[in-house]
Amino acid sequence: MDTPILIDLPDKVVSDRVLLRPYKSGDGQALFEAVDESREHILPWMPWGPGHQSASDSENLVRTWRARWELREDLAMGMWDRATGLYLGGTGLHRIDWNVRSFEIGYWIRSSQQGKGYVTAAVRMLSRLAFDSLMANRVFIRCAAPNVRSAAVAQRSGFVFEGCLRNSIRDANGELHDAQVYSLIPSEWAALRDQAPAR
Repeated sequence: MDTPILIDLPDKVVSDRVLLRPYKSGDGQALFEAVDESREHILPWMPWGPGHQSASDSENLVRTWRARWELREDLAMGMWDRATGLYLGGTGLHRIDWNVRSFEIGYWIRSSQQGKGYVTAAVRMLSRLAFDSLMANRVFIRCAAPNVRSAAVAQRSGFVFEGCLRNSIRDANGELHDAQVYSLIPSEWAALRDQAPAR
């Protein structure tokens, strides 16, 4: 296996409507505005959310995420509307096991952009990156059982329900929830790959 830091990664992933790219210095303001708009919507499910008390806090996070990207420890990406340049939310490949080639897709979207298909497009784009470029053997999505919108994205994206991990995930208030786990393996991705592309 290549040393992870030597693995080449694209500087962006694009579809008709969506641009995904790693965070860079200066993205903190856009991130903070999206989080601030969406606190009621996302904070119950995002333990990192309360850390965004100012644009400076968010800038600190994006620079940390960029450093982890460069080390190939975590591949956090911003999600942008290609037509308007609006920052939509966050996504990426997380909890990486380079030995297994296993990646978790995470995602959130600002409240004003819910229901427009952006997250489903991002999941398909990241699945393609993971399987076709990074030779993934497993890509998975976890979500708290009460977070039905997040589970719906996994189901819509063709991920297979694996099961429930009881009392395995905490919300931003520290309350325990069961986690639902969905995954894809290469043979399943091969069957999905040629369906309608992400938009």
